Amino acid sequence: MPVRLAIGTLVVLALAVLLVPPVVDLDQSLVDLRAAGQPPSLSHPFGTDEVGRDVLIRSIYGLRVSFMVGLVAALVSMVIGGLMGLAAGALGGLPDRLLMRVVDGFNALPHLLFGIFIVALFAPSAAAVVVSVGVTHWTTAARIVRSEVLSLRSRPFVEAAISGGSTRMRVIRRHLLPHLLPHLMLATVLMMPHAIWHETALSFLGLGLPPHLASLGNMINDGQRSLLTGDWWSSLVPGLFILVPTLAVSVLAQHWRDRRSPRWRSELEL
Repeated sequence: MPVRLAIGTLVVLALAVLLVPPVVDLDQSLVDLRAAGQPPSLSHPFGTDEVGRDVLIRSIYGLRVSFMVGLVAALVSMVIGGLMGLAAGALGGLPDRLLMRVVDGFNALPHLLFGIFIVALFAPSAAAVVVSVGVTHWTTAARIVRSEVLSLRSRPFVEAAISGGSTRMRVIRRHLLPHLLPHLMLATVLMMPHAIWHETALSFLGLGLPPHLASLGNMINDGQRSLLTGDWWSSLVPGLFILVPTLAVSVLAQHWRDRRSPRWRSELEL
């Protein structure tokens, strides 16, 4: 996907997410069996689902939920990973080795299965999904931050600050954090598509958002029953609302990464 097409796609979807919900009030519990299973038409461009709800409007509402949950979950994982990586790189020695063993332990766990275990402890909600993604996907950020901190510690300006009597906290605040923030911002953007897919998978399994709420995962789960009756649009449309924006975000994030730091490789391919 070209960069300009990715930008245009995200702009259109962002306008839809921002403008449609205030204009079109969606009743999450609405059931209209007279309009159930209608194919795409002028009145319903993407058809209706098995209980008569407009697929396009529900997909827009579901995309808004997915973006919000994905952004918050990515921020949580970046905060956890950033603090762990900063502590490991700045302290060094035994604390560094212990923290990296914790990272290795979390990496050894199957992310989706561990995430299912976490959300199973709570009632289906957006907060449970955020906790699940944040707790299971911070290890990559920790490794990135640790690597950058170890590289920065050998830079002349950091060595000069330490030789001049700067405390460890001052070095972290004045010299390390300003260099780490752009990397964490990029890692957060790259984490968002993964977090959205994670939320969708959990909702599809019935462990994410409550079933009556407009969620892309819930819609695909509901739409799979309609496939037997030929209502293909009930699953295809929410699937495209997942695939297209996450692909566009990935394209823009990789373009930003290559422009800012061409030496970065697959370590950020979350």
